[in-house]
Amino acid sequence: MLHPLFTPEHEVFRSSVRRFVESELAPHTEEWEREGRFPDWVFKRMGDLGFLGVRYPERYGGQGGDWGHAIVVAEEMARTGSGGVGMAVAVQSEMATPPILKFGTEEQKQRYLVPAIRGEKIACLGISEPNAGSDVAGIETTARRAGERWVINGQKTFITNGARADFCVLVTRSDREAGHEGFSLFLVDADAPGFTVSRELHKLGMHSSDTAELVFDDVHVSADRLLGEEGKGFVEIMWELQGERLIGAAGTIAGAQLAFEGTLAYAKQREAFGRPIGSFQANRHRFATMATELEAARQLTYDTALAWERGEYPVRQISMAKLYAGVVANRVVNGCLQMFGGHGYATGSGIERAWRDARLIRIGGGTDEVMREIISRTMGL
Repeated sequence: MLHPLFTPEHEVFRSSVRRFVESELAPHTEEWEREGRFPDWVFKRMGDLGFLGVRYPERYGGQGGDWGHAIVVAEEMARTGSGGVGMAVAVQSEMATPPILKFGTEEQKQRYLVPAIRGEKIACLGISEPNAGSDVAGIETTARRAGERWVINGQKTFITNGARADFCVLVTRSDREAGHEGFSLFLVDADAPGFTVSRELHKLGMHSSDTAELVFDDVHVSADRLLGEEGKGFVEIMWELQGERLIGAAGTIAGAQLAFEGTLAYAKQREAFGRPIGSFQANRHRFATMATELEAARQLTYDTALAWERGEYPVRQISMAKLYAGVVANRVVNGCLQMFGGHGYATGSGIERAWRDARLIRIGGGTDEVMREIISRTMGL
């Protein structure tokens, strides 16, 4: 039975995305993991197929779809076997560009959103800094007025797509004295003088996506590069983070599900002490628990996406979905690695990569601790 988030049309769309992923992306996974980056043609190819703008209006090159379509793409991208590919694509389609659609001017949408949907311009999102991660209010990158322009100074880190982005949706502090009312978003072209990639970062997982530190040294931008309202950037980026967390939960659970299915098949044929390891009660019960937790996390994510699709703004539910997805996914892939034993610890099985990749969801987009803080505040605590 389909969840109410989906219709038969969504399943047809799922089949189309899956064919593309399995035939054009998955065969290159090992190569991209070694090289530390997948090639830019992936963005253009996905743009040509309409997979980068599934929730965007047709007038901007999108498909006019809904959250169900976005969840489908996130889930099917997990079939690349590399979390980094799906993450980088999600930054392009579900993290950096939604604020342009919601808060941008028509000129900004034509200049940045339309080519991003086509895969012709690569986007990154500049939030985290060396001294401000989940604590977005601690951001130190500044934007100050200079006549008809703005001058930006600061540093961003852990920026997915940062090493190759054509533009950055940048969070800045535009008024230090105004508290939460002193943040503003800007659209900054990567070729702007003073905008540099200071270094690329090596990570535990997500090896096929580039992650960079960015430096802004007296970067001048015109007034029309202000995204949204001056001083409203904190509220605007908090809105963006809700979609980021939801799509991250969906992709993470899909990746853990694939690891689970591969491990289940392995346990049915791998023998120890004269019988398949899956036949031992301890392992049977472990599989039962993992299957139950995966299904619960998936349904919570679907219910949350449906609530948003129906017009709610379910911040509490999103926080729960991301928190639970991260806990469950890490518990599942850890159990899968244990089931594989030495073969899981060695490279080549894919389980060790799933184990490394899954760890990020409990940090990126707001840590588990931040999710628990948000949830507890909704209880009046």
